[in-house]
Amino acid sequence: MIPFSILDLSPIAEGGTAADSFRNSLDLAQHGERWGYNRFWLAEHHGMPGIASAATAVLIGHVAGGTSRIRVGAGGIMLPNHSPLVIAEQFGTLASLYPGRIDLGLGRAPGSDQATARALRRNLASDADEFPQDVVELMDYFSESPRRHIRAVPGAGLDVPVWILGSSLFGAQLAAALGLPYAFASHFAPQMMMQAIEIYRATFRPSAQLDKPYVMLGFNVFAADTDEEAQVRATSMQQAFVNLRTGRPTKLKPPVPGYYDLLGTAERTMLDSVLSCSAIGSPETVERQLKAFIERTGADELMITAQIYDHDARLRSYEIAADIQRKG
Repeated sequence: MIPFSILDLSPIAEGGTAADSFRNSLDLAQHGERWGYNRFWLAEHHGMPGIASAATAVLIGHVAGGTSRIRVGAGGIMLPNHSPLVIAEQFGTLASLYPGRIDLGLGRAPGSDQATARALRRNLASDADEFPQDVVELMDYFSESPRRHIRAVPGAGLDVPVWILGSSLFGAQLAAALGLPYAFASHFAPQMMMQAIEIYRATFRPSAQLDKPYVMLGFNVFAADTDEEAQVRATSMQQAFVNLRTGRPTKLKPPVPGYYDLLGTAERTMLDSVLSCSAIGSPETVERQLKAFIERTGADELMITAQIYDHDARLRSYEIAADIQRKG
């Protein structure tokens, strides 16, 4: 079976703290390494009560320092929030500390609301429209002989694989044009997934980094020993999306049995859409759903995410997915 990786937002559970989240993230990465996961990625979000991974590069260093083999990276860095040179220096530092293990996924969304985006950048003059140029500039800082007089130290000459992240056709076109691997956010924005994959593969141009298209897809897994238990575990994520879409984001809430049935039609329709790329159930149920998704999409790799309130239950879900991957 294709490789599985882990996407972690370092969730802050209700009643917990960011410090708890960081300990749990490292523990998950250490378990994931033992279970054979390929990568452990962290995502940049800001101003979210339930997400602790805002200082993404710092947290990547924490996780990489506590593991030894698994690749660790950003899924992703929201490049419009940052100077390309600063990101080159940060990931050049990480690659120097943990050679051969650091990935850099890049996105063009702010990872926040507009007010927070303004606070991050101080102004919005440099925006997502400059994303392609910023990606090229950043990649140049990693080259052996940068075309610019400014050098990223550390950074220049280091092997830091760059990925393009996306949830629309824009990222697919950019990744194809630059010859970069492509990660699609189907775990929360699946609407354009198949079209984006088709465009990326059809228009891909080989590059020094990659000679053929490589697609990684986000996928939610809520696995437990029974279908009923897994359905309950998934309600924490369902609550998070409903609260986010209604403008009241919260910490990750405890599961609520029967939560989906308590919702109105609009909320159910929204959840059915955003979480359509999910496997929820027992090991047998999840195995069927995972295999069907891989067959339908032809994905080269899956980036598994599991926003589960209880840390031990989250570990169990990832363990079940790893067992399925090993069985093939």
